[in-house]
Amino acid sequence: MNKTVYIPKDFSASAMGVDKVLAEFYKEINKRQIEVEIIRTGSFGICWLEPLITIDVNGVRIAYGPVEESDVASLLDANILSGGEHPLKIGPVSDIDYIKNQERLIFHRAGFTDPLSISDYQQHGGFKGLQRALEIGSKAILDEVINSGLRGRGGAAFPTGIKWKTVYDTDVDQKFIVCNADEGDSGTFSDRMVMESDPYLLLEGMIIAGIAVGATMAYIYLRVEYPLSAEVLGNAVQLLYEKGMLGKNILGSDICFDVEIRIGAGAYICGEETSLLESLEGKRGEVRFKPPLPAIKGLFNKPTVVNNVVTLASVPVILEKGGAYYKDYGMGRSRGTLPFQLAGNIKQGGLVEKAFGLSLNEILYDFGGGSASGRPIRTVQVGGPLGAYIPESQFDTLLDYETFAQIGAMLGHGGIVVFDETVNMANMARYAMEFCAIESCGKCTPCRIGSTRGTEIIDKILSGENTELNLNLLDDLSTTMRDASLCAMGGLTPYPVMSAIKHFPEDFNI
Repeated sequence: MNKTVYIPKDFSASAMGVDKVLAEFYKEINKRQIEVEIIRTGSFGICWLEPLITIDVNGVRIAYGPVEESDVASLLDANILSGGEHPLKIGPVSDIDYIKNQERLIFHRAGFTDPLSISDYQQHGGFKGLQRALEIGSKAILDEVINSGLRGRGGAAFPTGIKWKTVYDTDVDQKFIVCNADEGDSGTFSDRMVMESDPYLLLEGMIIAGIAVGATMAYIYLRVEYPLSAEVLGNAVQLLYEKGMLGKNILGSDICFDVEIRIGAGAYICGEETSLLESLEGKRGEVRFKPPLPAIKGLFNKPTVVNNVVTLASVPVILEKGGAYYKDYGMGRSRGTLPFQLAGNIKQGGLVEKAFGLSLNEILYDFGGGSASGRPIRTVQVGGPLGAYIPESQFDTLLDYETFAQIGAMLGHGGIVVFDETVNMANMARYAMEFCAIESCGKCTPCRIGSTRGTEIIDKILSGENTELNLNLLDDLSTTMRDASLCAMGGLTPYPVMSAIKHFPEDFNI
């Protein structure tokens, strides 16, 4: 009986040298003349243990890691193909606390399956949501999504079902689904993990969205820095066409749905939905005035659903198990789960999918294990490069959209970047302004000019020049940027700046 070794192919394993590990496995297997099947999988999201290989022993996936090229021979000597003992043996994946203590609604397949195997996907529950969607039709789909309480996971947290219903209610000849896969926030990788570990989940969600609103054409706008995601998604789309699950009369129904992938060119601003639409139309990536909203006049002036990857990937479980099942997770108006991504100075970085309502302390220490340096964690930035800095005194804050808003912060895409006590917060505040100056599309004055002047003012504060006067000027400038910018690029830039000044004034010589 052939033994099977599962070796990941995703971004985190690749960064940690998995290709060398793979080559060494083939070399040792050939030398020993043993029959072993190697299957490439996605990631479990336990990035701190990558490369993490697993062996199927009587239906249980036994994990070993982190594995280096030099470990392969000793692993085979230890008979790991039958779950043998070795210093790198971790045990059953499902028993690892990092995984066991999560609520994985979106990522329950990630790491276990071959991302491009349709049969693997179906054997692990795939396409059940789509099948039900085809049975119940548009209005019932909308009811389930609205009742689930799902909100956009890209940062704005707008109710997904309301957006979809707006598109559904617009009577025109053509509608579009656009997946925003331009994941550009620092410390975020959940979209990438979906696309590289479970691409059919995203595509299933997009098809369901199309059925719900009456759209027959979809685009995935993918950031250029994700070549492996482009490869995996491209192959997945092609395979679904070959199986009759994309194109005309999908699964024998009268539904037609096409998907195309478009690669961005590295502009951070194209993560903003209207700038993304401009780019998709072949124009310069600039923010549009709103109204009209994209749900009314979006791509090519047609009603368009624009959702990010994790939002769309949440839809199949809602259709399969019902909106009430999904809504049972979370707290307040924040329902379901969010994949939190731990990055920066953290001991156990990776993806943690949890229902809303745990605290920052829990995720930083129970999952993250504290800082990688062993020094006290001084602050975290949640929500990307324009998110507020949260001090240690607020680490008891619950991870919930409304609770974060109450402390002047935002959850955004769920990225959490950790800094220990050595960080200089004045430098981080300056970086936020400089980042905005570089990445601004330039369309509105508060963002274009405000970020440049803001960088100059911070430099004056740091040099001790008219400190009180310049602090007041910076406060006025931030208020203007926040209230008058066309989009969140300029509107959110003041958050990291003012939070750094508020919580860490000593770094500004105040």
